[in-house]
Amino acid sequence: MEARGRFLIDPDGIIQGFEVLTPPVGRNVGETLRQMQAFQHVRNSKGTEATPLGWKPGKPTLKPGPDLVGKVWEVWKTSSAFD
Repeated sequence: MEARGRFLIDPDGIIQGFEVLTPPVGRNVGETLRQMQAFQHVRNSKGTEATPLGWKPGKPTLKPGPDLVGKVWEVWKTSSAFD
């Protein structure tokens, strides 16, 4: 069976994300670009920020830590993920 895939590799050579699909299912270049921007944002923040589902530049980020555990829903709403 044939497959197509993409790999997001950071400047240190570490795979940060990947996707493998069979040929009948198309890929979304816009989603790949969004994920690259999210990985770049997290890297530039040195891990002090995390990007929730659907994050795009200019949208709020999360501050990872013990106070956020089990409370993401209090600081981020799924409606923020959709334009």
